[in-house]
Amino acid sequence: MLELPRQLNLFENAGPLLERLGAEEPFPSGAAMLARGREILKSLSEAEQIGVINAHPRIGDRPDKVSALSFREQGYDRDTTPPEVLRRLATLNEEYEQKFGFRFVVFVNRRSKEAIVPVLEARLRGTRDEERRTALREILAIAEDRLKQGEV
Repeated sequence: MLELPRQLNLFENAGPLLERLGAEEPFPSGAAMLARGREILKSLSEAEQIGVINAHPRIGDRPDKVSALSFREQGYDRDTTPPEVLRRLATLNEEYEQKFGFRFVVFVNRRSKEAIVPVLEARLRGTRDEERRTALREILAIAEDRLKQGEV
């Protein structure tokens, strides 16, 4: 049975989602927890969904501001990102948050920070509702990958 510490690994510290999952634990498997998380995300209010989105760290943020899993997923353990790319990401993250009112979330999938810059630039052209739905899909993709990697 899987309980709260596993949920934290799967979904970062996504308060509204973790509260609902916590009320239903334990789960028989990580796959069952992920499936239930998918259902819960759909049922959350927009404000709660944004709370889940904002629980994820910013791409390119300082290493001490990300979880251990995000640290590895974003490649901080092997990072050679040029300072200008980190500055560009910081600027784009700020622009994105000002435009949409929540953080940019993407399934990094072991891509470099340089490879994420054009993704973020393209997503800035979306609508708020499109971006909210995309961020939730990305969160589920991250959780699914963590499950496949055996990190939950």
